[in-house]
Amino acid sequence: MKASIALSAAAVLAAKVSADCFSTRLGFPCCSSSSAEVWYTDSDGKWGVENDGWCGIPEAPSLAQCWSEAQGYPCCKFTSDVVFTDNDGNWGVENGNWCGIQKKNGNNGNANYDDVTPDNQIIINGNPFANKIFYINPYYVEEVDGAIAQMTDASLISKAEKMKTFSNAIWLDTIKNMQSWLEPNLKGALAQQKSAGKEVLTVFVVYDLPGRDCHALASNGELLANEGDWARYKSEYIDVIEEKLRTYKSQPVVLIVEPDSLANMVTNLDSTPACRDSERYYMDGHAYLIQKFGVLPHVAMYLDIGHAFWLGWDDNRQKAGKVYSKVIQSGAPGKVRGFTDNVANYTPWEDPTLSRGPETEWNPCPDEKRYLEAIHKDFTAAGIPSVYFVCDTSRNGKKVDRKHPGEWCNQIGVGIGARPQASPISGMPYLDAFYWIKPLGESDGTSDTSAARFDGYCGHETAMKPAPEAGQWFQKHFEQGLKNANPPL
Repeated sequence: MKASIALSAAAVLAAKVSADCFSTRLGFPCCSSSSAEVWYTDSDGKWGVENDGWCGIPEAPSLAQCWSEAQGYPCCKFTSDVVFTDNDGNWGVENGNWCGIQKKNGNNGNANYDDVTPDNQIIINGNPFANKIFYINPYYVEEVDGAIAQMTDASLISKAEKMKTFSNAIWLDTIKNMQSWLEPNLKGALAQQKSAGKEVLTVFVVYDLPGRDCHALASNGELLANEGDWARYKSEYIDVIEEKLRTYKSQPVVLIVEPDSLANMVTNLDSTPACRDSERYYMDGHAYLIQKFGVLPHVAMYLDIGHAFWLGWDDNRQKAGKVYSKVIQSGAPGKVRGFTDNVANYTPWEDPTLSRGPETEWNPCPDEKRYLEAIHKDFTAAGIPSVYFVCDTSRNGKKVDRKHPGEWCNQIGVGIGARPQASPISGMPYLDAFYWIKPLGESDGTSDTSAARFDGYCGHETAMKPAPEAGQWFQKHFEQGLKNANPPL
């Protein structure tokens, strides 16, 4: 935001009135909002009244647009700093000009589903992905549209357009984002379900534990490992999610629970003080959320189990069986459907070039398929009653040259993997789905060594640079993922 910008509210409104809409060519100003009351309609458009005079009501933008474009101003591409707020939304400044800050609520603030009301309680029986329409994440569609605007290659644009037709998960990664994104997307999915006459599945990632991602820096969360933030996690985050899920009981929901957390409890308690500090909150947090969400019959939960090159070794898998069994029991009477692997990672589904040997540090599970086959046996033997899996295939279509298989940050050579699909592999009835959990194009972490959340892995040789902060859009990484898609887009 440029420090020289200092417009008053009146100046902003005056600037907006001068923005082009149908009425300006007729000598009348635009109304200040596309939602203004309609007083009259003719062949030119809809008319409202403001300041005792006629004004033209601008058309509401489509989901693919930023709301401010209807006022003659672009979307903000880089800033989220709010300079001014009016009835239309939040305004920022880029390059000395006003821009609209996109409302990251999953529907851009345009769709109105206030009249959509839930129906009777449904019950998920079996695979929650089976025979469902997968909800399209509207905010990701907006991100991809922004990416397309930066492209000139027609072939690449065509591939990017296809990305908007596939479902991916909606990350509730802060309390604020949860408040903004959860209910609007539940409403949007419900409206689609009523229109289609078929159940529409929405997938959310629950991701805000105190001391989150204790073994990394790039994705540390807002809540610290202390009593005050533990209370906030329960009352301001989990309890609010539970309330909304109980309201929207007539549609199926899948929750991907706290990526990386329990895997850190398996391998990093002894080596990482931050993980020791977070242990109680990780364990009690899972017990709390399982008790809350696991009793809802229209909700299916999957706990995160890292990936093949994290827990794939025999001793790690056996220890994991004990940890996850204890966690699930602590959440009674809540139930867990299963587990999710490879979230935000790059390990291929199958890699026949690798086997147990020096190259894999003697890992008997050098790809995700062999990992799930092994951990299914181990978790079943550990007495875990429901052992089903969802594999994240959003970025594992092309084997990347990671030098070390533990590399995880913005890997060069990325390619989109298998498309979201229920029961994708014959002979693996315990694999519920391939699904895109990590949205391609959203950064794993910054490569800026001076940044507070810089993690050394994001500076490694195999990490693409320069990279923005975790979660921010990474255009070059997105484009490479399109080019290397397997199967091709």
